[in-house]
Amino acid sequence: MGATLSLEKETMQIGLGKTTRRAYGFDEIALVPTGNTLDIELCDTSWQLGNFKFEVPIIASAMDSVVSPENAGLIVNEGALAVLNLQGIYTRYEDYDKLLREISLADKSEFVELMQKIYKEPIKPELVKRVVKQIKDSFTDKSKPVAVSLAPYLANEYLPILEDAGVDIIVIQSTVVGLEHKSANKDQSKDLLDTKPTQLKLEEFCARSSIPVVVGNCVDYNIALKLMRTGIAGLLIGIGPGAACTSRGVLGIGVPMATAIADCRQAREDFYKETGNYVPIIADGGMGIGGDICKAIACGADATMIGSPFARTLEAPAKGFHWGMATPSPVLPRGTRIQVGTHCSIHELIHGPARRDDGSQNLLGALKVSMATLGAETIAEMQDVEVIIAPSILTEGKVFQTAQEIGMGSSR
Repeated sequence: MGATLSLEKETMQIGLGKTTRRAYGFDEIALVPTGNTLDIELCDTSWQLGNFKFEVPIIASAMDSVVSPENAGLIVNEGALAVLNLQGIYTRYEDYDKLLREISLADKSEFVELMQKIYKEPIKPELVKRVVKQIKDSFTDKSKPVAVSLAPYLANEYLPILEDAGVDIIVIQSTVVGLEHKSANKDQSKDLLDTKPTQLKLEEFCARSSIPVVVGNCVDYNIALKLMRTGIAGLLIGIGPGAACTSRGVLGIGVPMATAIADCRQAREDFYKETGNYVPIIADGGMGIGGDICKAIACGADATMIGSPFARTLEAPAKGFHWGMATPSPVLPRGTRIQVGTHCSIHELIHGPARRDDGSQNLLGALKVSMATLGAETIAEMQDVEVIIAPSILTEGKVFQTAQEIGMGSSR
């Protein structure tokens, strides 16, 4: 292993003895055209994860309100990727539709306790195998991958089950992931801690797994570089920007997405120079419209993971409601249930045609038009376009749209 690389960062002080630096979110940056343009038909939006190639650089988040056994195939058939939450209600209950209705109908003062109760039911290995088969059977192209997500403390235990079930991509996901994760075994039915620790050592796990491993989440250059050296196939970038996530408020942790992606992009480039291996980074959360996705890729992302836009589709399991993976935490919920409404189909979300003027539909079309305008023929070229700091980019000249709550003045 090489030594940890360090980057010089421009610093300032928030007070005596406490240095800091400025970080930027999507709303504070803009992309700059160079004068070169091209036809939309020439824009190649494909990207690679392990041996799998995708035409759409969009992933549906591993949330119960976003991806279900019923709609995962619909998303994949549109050229994107869907990740099923393996610790969700779909692997805990056979009749999960009943639970989805209960969560949607719960009063806002009672839904946290309701969800904590619902998610105490143990995960059932037989249901894991059933939903994986159900998803695979729904693919038009059977070579497309089934992707599932689980927390680090379950990875060692469930690897044989996932390999036997035919899972194609494993996403090991927590608020912040490290090189080693030590946890206590849980009796999920009682939610009590065992005294025997379980360690997940990523390098050993990746070497043992026959399935490509994506890990997340990360926002730091040095950690990203170390994680890539463990043999992972992809890395999720972002802490707390999701529409239903409250980690930034509850924990005080997070880095604005533009800066987080750019920092981890540098880790990817340095790792490639060091080894010749390219590990894609995936911007995860905080992207509700096409412009956000364009900016994420321009900052260096290879693909994007989004939740609430899929939760608003006609085929979404929760029918207009949305909540995060950490919302049902038994001790410290770091998410909430929000009402997002129902706006369009999965096809309209990804490929259009858009029936709204706020950028929330035809996300792939928006990306292609942006690439064509910027003269970027591939995702790699899009990652190299000029990005400027532009705090007024969303408000300049938009007084009428803001006042009338239309276009760029409408709520996402």
